[in-house]
Amino acid sequence: MLKYKGIKEIAGSLIVVEGVSNAKYEELVEVELPDNSKRVGRVLEASAGKALVQMFEETRGLTPESSKVSFLGKTMTLEASEEMLGRVFDGSAKPLDGHPYPILEKNLDINGSPINPYCREYPDNFIQTGISSIDALNTLVRGQKLPIFSASGLPHSLLATQIARQAKIAGNFSIVFGAMGITFEESRFFIEEFKKTGALSRSTLFINTAADPVIERITLPRLALTAAEYLAFEKDYHVLVILTDMTNYCEALREVSAARKEVPGRRGYPGYLYTDLASIYERAGLIQGKKGSVTQIPILTMPEDDKTHPIPDLTGYITEGQIMLSRTLYQQGIYPPIDVLPSLSRLRDKGIGDKKTRKDHPGLANQLFASYARGQEIKELTVILGESSLSETDRAYLRFAEKFEEKFLTQDLYENREIEETLMLGWELLSILPKEELKRVKEEDMEKYLNKEQNETKS
Repeated sequence: MLKYKGIKEIAGSLIVVEGVSNAKYEELVEVELPDNSKRVGRVLEASAGKALVQMFEETRGLTPESSKVSFLGKTMTLEASEEMLGRVFDGSAKPLDGHPYPILEKNLDINGSPINPYCREYPDNFIQTGISSIDALNTLVRGQKLPIFSASGLPHSLLATQIARQAKIAGNFSIVFGAMGITFEESRFFIEEFKKTGALSRSTLFINTAADPVIERITLPRLALTAAEYLAFEKDYHVLVILTDMTNYCEALREVSAARKEVPGRRGYPGYLYTDLASIYERAGLIQGKKGSVTQIPILTMPEDDKTHPIPDLTGYITEGQIMLSRTLYQQGIYPPIDVLPSLSRLRDKGIGDKKTRKDHPGLANQLFASYARGQEIKELTVILGESSLSETDRAYLRFAEKFEEKFLTQDLYENREIEETLMLGWELLSILPKEELKRVKEEDMEKYLNKEQNETKS
């Protein structure tokens, strides 16, 4: 291993080393200071005898003349083990919980690769989150990537921990939770919440705070996904990966891109933002011949509540739908403030129905969605024309929309609804509307479930 003495230039967290031969992209670098302490970085660019290195730690104290740089000839790896479950790590995979590092079972390159489309299996198994607005209308399917679009000040952190605590599917099930650029308070909340509810025993946490190096925000989701892939495809777990906040990840990309003086794309983000996000999101899925699966829920906060911002915009192109959180619903005191109208799960119909949830689920979901949309339209008309101008049917839709938000959307933070309970609650709400308005549910399902709800209401 060759050591290069002398650093040509230091710019923020970047250093330039000259006279280098055979340096490779993503190769790990070790910088030795005059006091014999060492710091680690990775190669971002190598050409014409020069190497641009991004440091994982601060560059304060580095002296260009006396520091020695070693190129280690390997990329960053994760020492994977089933003992990672129940543990908390930082963005460099160092333990944060005070316990020793798990016993090594396999050393894996964190960069991984997207699953070959030829080897993929189609996602079609229901994952229950215990949240009615997701389970009934925007169903999460095993192997899917379904992001949550939030905004500053909305309770996406609470929703993330609730999903991690409540989500379940048949078979070995585990959670990999990655948090990037969060505050110390959020970090403490996540760790304590996982411990308090017992979810930590089946989970692996990777935590990067705002005070930690920026480069860790770029490596953390790859560490989390490498751990998830190992548990899924080596140990046969069904793994749910929750990544929050992807906006902080993209900001870190922009910061590194600016330091490298690259030509910026939309709003200053690098032109390869789409490709970079795809390299993360496309690591979710199922592989033929493997029992395990990787399901992703990336969470991002939309800057200025703008869903056309590059981060949510590109995420929407890559993933299979989105769960939208609403500031209006949140201000009304509704938790979780999921706006079901702009939300979408493109794989919903593959994960629901007979032998998966219940035979009446697809029609019920369509009817609830259509009825709530009609109720919202009438609510807007009422502001202009007044309630006196409404017909009896219109008033029924108005009552339905109010009760839908009050009973169906609103849940306590620790309320875990079974899918049967969610579906019966949907039929209870549909009993508010005239039967002739229920055109998206089958007659046999109305006879079986709607009459049952009406009889129970009368009694």
